[in-house]
Amino acid sequence: MDAAPERGSCPTGVEADPCPEPPVHRLSVAELDREPDCRSELIDDKEFDIPQVDTPPTLESILNETDDEEESFILEDPFLLNIDNTDTHSYDTSSVASSDSGDRTHLKRKKKLPDSLSLHGSVIRLSLLKGISAQIVSAADKVDAGLPTAIIKTRLFGCVWVVLLLGPSMGLSLLSVSTTTAQGSCVALQKDRRVMGVRTCESRCLFSGSKGEVCCIEPLHAKVDLRDHPITQYSLLAMASLTKILVIGLKPSLKVWMTFPYGRMDPSSVPLLAWHFVAVQNSVNPMLAFCRGDVVHFLLVKRDDTGAIHVTKQRQLHLHYDLINFTWINSRTAVLLDSVEKLHVIDRQTQEELETIEISEVQLVYNSSHFKSLATGGNVSEALALVGEKACYQSISSCGGQIFYLGTKSVHVMTLRSWRERVDHLLKQERLTDALALAWSFHEGKAKAVVGLSGDASKRKAVIADRMVEILLHYADRTLKKCPDQGKIQVMEQHFQDVVPVIVDYCLLLQRTDLLFNQIYDKMSENSVAKGIFLECLEPYILSDKLMGITPQVMKDLLLHFQDKNRLENLEACIVHMDITSLDIQQVVLLCWENHLYDAMIYVYNSGMNDFISPMEKLFKVIAPPLNAGKSLTDEQVVMGNKLLVYISCCLAGRAYPLGDIPEDLVPLVKNQVFEFLIRLHSTEGSVDEEVYPYVRTLLHFDTREFLNVLALTFEDFKNDKQAVEYQQRIVDILLKVMVENSDFTPSQVGCLFTFLARQLAKPNNTLFVNRTLFDQASIPSQRVLEFLCSPDDDSRHSERQQVLLELLQAGGIVQFEESRLIQMAEKAEFYQICEFMYERELRYDKIIDCYLRDPVRKEEVFNYIHNILSMPGYSAEEKQSVWQKALEHIEELLLLSPCKAADLVAIHFSEQIESIITNLQDQFLLFQFLRSLLDPREGINQELLHLPPSVTEQFIELLCQYSPGQVLETLKVLEYCRLEETIQITQKHQLHEASSYLLEKKGDIHGAFLVMLERLQSKLLMLTQDDESSAELTLLENIEDTLMKTIALCQRNSHNLDQQQREDPVYGKGKLGEIQGLVLGMLDTFNYEQTLLETTTNLLNHDLHWSLCNLRASVTRGLTPKQDYCCICLQQYKRQETADEIIVFSCGHLYHSLCLLSKECGTVTKGLMRWMCYKCNSSNKGGKLSENLSELKKGSGAPLAQVTEFRLSAISYRPQQQVIVDLALLTELSRGHSSEKHGLLSISHSDPTTSSVFQNENFQLHLAPPPLAED
Repeated sequence: MDAAPERGSCPTGVEADPCPEPPVHRLSVAELDREPDCRSELIDDKEFDIPQVDTPPTLESILNETDDEEESFILEDPFLLNIDNTDTHSYDTSSVASSDSGDRTHLKRKKKLPDSLSLHGSVIRLSLLKGISAQIVSAADKVDAGLPTAIIKTRLFGCVWVVLLLGPSMGLSLLSVSTTTAQGSCVALQKDRRVMGVRTCESRCLFSGSKGEVCCIEPLHAKVDLRDHPITQYSLLAMASLTKILVIGLKPSLKVWMTFPYGRMDPSSVPLLAWHFVAVQNSVNPMLAFCRGDVVHFLLVKRDDTGAIHVTKQRQLHLHYDLINFTWINSRTAVLLDSVEKLHVIDRQTQEELETIEISEVQLVYNSSHFKSLATGGNVSEALALVGEKACYQSISSCGGQIFYLGTKSVHVMTLRSWRERVDHLLKQERLTDALALAWSFHEGKAKAVVGLSGDASKRKAVIADRMVEILLHYADRTLKKCPDQGKIQVMEQHFQDVVPVIVDYCLLLQRTDLLFNQIYDKMSENSVAKGIFLECLEPYILSDKLMGITPQVMKDLLLHFQDKNRLENLEACIVHMDITSLDIQQVVLLCWENHLYDAMIYVYNSGMNDFISPMEKLFKVIAPPLNAGKSLTDEQVVMGNKLLVYISCCLAGRAYPLGDIPEDLVPLVKNQVFEFLIRLHSTEGSVDEEVYPYVRTLLHFDTREFLNVLALTFEDFKNDKQAVEYQQRIVDILLKVMVENSDFTPSQVGCLFTFLARQLAKPNNTLFVNRTLFDQASIPSQRVLEFLCSPDDDSRHSERQQVLLELLQAGGIVQFEESRLIQMAEKAEFYQICEFMYERELRYDKIIDCYLRDPVRKEEVFNYIHNILSMPGYSAEEKQSVWQKALEHIEELLLLSPCKAADLVAIHFSEQIESIITNLQDQFLLFQFLRSLLDPREGINQELLHLPPSVTEQFIELLCQYSPGQVLETLKVLEYCRLEETIQITQKHQLHEASSYLLEKKGDIHGAFLVMLERLQSKLLMLTQDDESSAELTLLENIEDTLMKTIALCQRNSHNLDQQQREDPVYGKGKLGEIQGLVLGMLDTFNYEQTLLETTTNLLNHDLHWSLCNLRASVTRGLTPKQDYCCICLQQYKRQETADEIIVFSCGHLYHSLCLLSKECGTVTKGLMRWMCYKCNSSNKGGKLSENLSELKKGSGAPLAQVTEFRLSAISYRPQQQVIVDLALLTELSRGHSSEKHGLLSISHSDPTTSSVFQNENFQLHLAPPPLAED
């Protein structure tokens, strides 16, 4: 255990320096957690008549005043403090955890849980106060003063009970007295006065023991800085009884401010109270924590402007253990002690458990004897005595941020470690990573229970950062020192990979790159493996832009390392994220060009030299020659070409390549430079026969579509920039000149140009000018824009070409084309959206219906279009009539497309033509679908819109019987208009019996409906008797059952409408069923009687058997009591020492020596087991039968003794002569037989005589008689 500086106001003999007296000032919210002053104000010795003492007395001298020569001493012999020497049976104040059945190993258990340490480190320190502990041991051993019972935090000596001061200036104190009367405990107020130089006191009862038993009281104390708090003038006192807690105010008059009942609690749990001032919502107010069991309640106490006290309930703390003590150590941290003597440090705000430590070695003192009032006869309630089993109120005391724990022979103090001590504690355990993590949590203000940090945030961070730097340097030295000298290289790499990234990470978090690239890097450079790991772990920080600048030496080493490891892609990714000033430009450019790192090369040119043209020139030199020669490009050249396109796009859009943005002041300059470069008439190093505009031509040959997409994206950004608009027109002119006037490009490439131009011309703010002849009168027909877009032979990008032309037309490009020719080419190319656009311009809405019907993508939209034209205003009567007529002409096609939607359209707009539509439809199945959608109410069509003759409905039912007979019955139930007679004839024609029965029942012909169902049932029964296939039999049976249930339902529905005569059985008639009615009822009655008789008999037999077995088991498990203490054969005492033979006791009470029984031939060995019989009982009761029994016993070696003995043995009862082990074998037989029981009683097998059981013996009889009780 760590040695702790023992601070605070402690009794004499404690080796602790007093804490300095802080200046008195008003407490702010930020300073609330400052530890309270360890020293109280000095007491006026004259007022209290306290004499001056030169040398403070020791505890031992106080306990034994006559022994003046005895002096206190510092404990030297650790044996005197051995807690195992405590006589735990002599006192009831010993620790609960100390009575572990003599187990010494529980004291050697690991004291702290690893999960809390890994996050918060060791938060608390538990130390032994050696001086006072030695005095306790000395007093107990030398003057027989007994063990300590209480520890208090006061300067007054000689107190037997706990005296808690509200404050010296108030002149009040509270005396909590545990009386020994029947009234239980009470709370009294004692007021000290000084009259005529004589000190007197007055007492007033606050809580009588007759109203309940108070277990603990807790007055609200205020630190010096908080004595001016308005709530302190009320002198608040919290009391906890066995049923509730009370908060009362003593000033200006006695008043109860709050009562809070516990509810259902464990009666053995201890009520606990604890006050502390806390900061909540920028104000400081007292908070009362109370608990009983495993739930801690926090109550915030406030005073309003009127002077009233308000108590509000805050959050609860739910625990998984029962508490016996709750102590605040500061406003944010509490220390909890559970019933198994484990300390739990809890953060109040987050309710997080910071640390757990066992204190079983303290041997905590419990106050059980006081609560039970053992000294005066124990006249307390059982409830108070039960609580006293775990009560330790007087054994734990807090003072000045310290908590004192009183043990049977020692005193321990618990304090919070300072932040530096917590870090150093982890360092001592060589847990450097955890120490760094904990220190960083202090740095970021996320740590809990922080002690020892003062000043503003910047100052605190600076102090912690300095400590972290020390740890990092120590970590680096330790890493190099602990490196394995031998073994595989992978072991060394793993060693450094576990440590180096941690060091780098914290250096960057602290923003100490100077430390990282100087001292740390110099240390890591001593080991080549560590140096490599260090350089590699920089990569993720560089890629995430957490590390922008690197010293030139480290950057040089980084380049060489990645180059040696052949990790060029990783190197390129790092270069483009680096600050260009840290790079050797010449070295990097040479490295990038040799290794084809084009992204890094472009980045260095752009960022280092503001040169945006040279990278393009270098890339063009690579891809232009093979393209001009008509050769295919290699994979690497394709990659370079794609990078070139992306680079041009980024430059024209103002973005840096490959990431970031170009500085705003350079964006116009870069765009102009790139445009000027692209539209150059010749390259700088071009040959004499070089064609004009080589750069544009090269990009068009490389990927026409993507290059035009780059230009399209660039043109999107051009708005009011006059210079950019000029470049745009210039680029378009060059594209037309290069592609239209040159036969090197395929029609597909030229088509891409036309598509690009059409999109640009379709823009509303278009400023481009293109000659009309290009679109309509070009010299080469395949290159005309309209012919390309409407080419019927090209199926590729059909929708894209149509969309381009549509956008062009919508933007006003219609003036560029002849309309009739455009419609003709659009119909030929199946551009139905173009046709719709043109027909709508000409108000030919009926032609648009053809466009929808022919367009496979938009067919379903034709219904909405027709409905909108015929319903919406804005169209003339002639236009609507043309559309109505066109739709009627295509009604069959509409029905094929969607019968439901077509029927809905017909019902709304063509209701008068339904009969003609039905007549003209030749396809019967299509007619059926149409009528079902039209007439079935479940399809959602309003039937009130239809005015159809009944013949149409009957025609629909006829078709329904043909195409969907299974739905006829359900459809008839929902149809509203149908003639019953005609419909019955239709269903009978198609032999739909259930539908016919339903219609007959609806008509009122119940008898006819029943006959139809009966006929159907009989036909199915006939089929069942004639059908030999077993596979179809099950399905047929299910159909028969279904028909039968429907027939029964028919009878039940209509039975209330029939008279008595009609209710006669229509099947049998003439009363034949009545002739056998009596017989059937008699059989049923007989069956019920016999079933009841069988169940009753079985229950009685089972009950009797169970009762007999219970008596048998009770008998055979009773202890045997010998009738005499001598052997019934040799008549000698069974305790004779000269022989070592066994003693045999029978249930009859006779006792024998085993050798004596063997001499009388009353025992034999069967299957290795000795079998015995009582000599006296067998010789007296059976006479000459004994030899016969023994011979049978030898003969039947495979049978148990129960079958070979002369006496008859029942399955349930047994004779007293039988030995106990035999009865246990019988029980085994009975349980084995009972487990094989299937129905009723036991079923015994008779298969093998050699394995036959006792139940097969002829002497076995089931008498069901209780066994005779053995004689006492």
